[in-house]
Amino acid sequence: MTQSVVVQVGQCGNQVGCRFWDLALREHAHVNKVSLFTSDGGACGVGGRIQHLKARAVLVDMEEGVVNKILQGALREVFDSSQLLTDVSGSGNNWAVGHMMYGTAYREQIVDKLRKAAEHCDCLQCFFLIHSMGGGTGSGLGTRVLNLLKEEFPDVCRIVTAIYPSVEDDVITSPYNSILAMRELTEHADCVLPVENQSLVEIVNKIKHMSNDGKPGSVIKRDSTVISGQGGLSRTEKPFDAMNNIVANLLLNITSSARFEGSLNMDLNEISMNLVPFPRLHYLVPSLTPLYTLADVSIPSRRLDQMFSDAFSKDHQLIQADPKHSLYLACALIVRGNVQVSDLRRNIERLKPSLPFVSWNQEGWKTGLCSVPPVGHCHSLLALANNTCVKPTFMELRQRFTKLYRKKAHLHHYLHVDGMEQSFFSEAVNSLSSLIEEYHHLDATKGRLLPDAPRFGIAS
Repeated sequence: MTQSVVVQVGQCGNQVGCRFWDLALREHAHVNKVSLFTSDGGACGVGGRIQHLKARAVLVDMEEGVVNKILQGALREVFDSSQLLTDVSGSGNNWAVGHMMYGTAYREQIVDKLRKAAEHCDCLQCFFLIHSMGGGTGSGLGTRVLNLLKEEFPDVCRIVTAIYPSVEDDVITSPYNSILAMRELTEHADCVLPVENQSLVEIVNKIKHMSNDGKPGSVIKRDSTVISGQGGLSRTEKPFDAMNNIVANLLLNITSSARFEGSLNMDLNEISMNLVPFPRLHYLVPSLTPLYTLADVSIPSRRLDQMFSDAFSKDHQLIQADPKHSLYLACALIVRGNVQVSDLRRNIERLKPSLPFVSWNQEGWKTGLCSVPPVGHCHSLLALANNTCVKPTFMELRQRFTKLYRKKAHLHHYLHVDGMEQSFFSEAVNSLSSLIEEYHHLDATKGRLLPDAPRFGIAS
């Protein structure tokens, strides 16, 4: 049995991670099967009761508030103190404090907890790292943990779910933190699943609008939306709960083959193996569908085909980009529920003519089928597209960084941290510019592999 470890860093990473564990427990309770997340043979019983279960996870935050709430909440039996690492002062929205100061001070403790988590796995296949890009602990310490994973477990796949700030982010230094973190993700991750806060906000608003609309054909079934841990639209949820749940559902789908049986299981390391032809171009655009189920849709085949079409629509993507006007390098489809291989192949053939793939990878599809759908749905689909449409997102991030850096605003907060030098900023923006140029070259040449493109390394 292949297994993975979830590493949650910072406030955002821990909130998303714990929504994932909460929904995973509900999912396993719903099908009344022994949880495959246990490290000691425990199970999640009917009704979601937790019986001697320990999540394979490491929780790190330099502010103890979120982790303390976890220990006082419904998931308190899922984690123990050996899995937790906290401080009290936080990173002050400063990448350098998280990466340099806390990364150095807590290095040995982090490595020890990672090793202990790995020891609970019979066949460790993947580390899932969850963190934000805009804050200090998530971006700084999160990418330091990524470096440690590469050092200590070089042969284990590293998949990062990174939450990118919106343009109106209230953290003034988020462009600095994001650019500095981007260099680490480009150099040390096997795959990165970028998620934009603004896209999450728009998805949540769309679902709420649909639920309040009441028009024929747009009534959302109860217990069929991804934005609530309870399975419905609740007035008692906190502002970020709905957004965190969308990201948690992304993780539920990507791990579904490792947790449940299916006719076409996909190993987690197959994602990077099949979707990343160039090692630096490992940013995969995630798209989830359905985001909800309409109460009066009763034709299964039409609903199924619509699900596949929606997966390639920008309205269902977790970043703001347009894939159909950009170039596909590869794509994975992870399907859950009562879906046949023939349904999957039929929809791929139907959609292929409208999807601009590189000429040398026209068959660049990876597929997985898991027989157990998410709670409240007949079936679901997660698409992971290696597509050049991420380029505008990175260009906008660079523009926001340049605007701040040109004024040398707030630089002194970073430079007073031991080990931090101003050259880190120039190296980080140069790394991002190089990444953007690689995507631009692919777009300009329609993906043709020309001899004058020496910067591309072929993934082995």
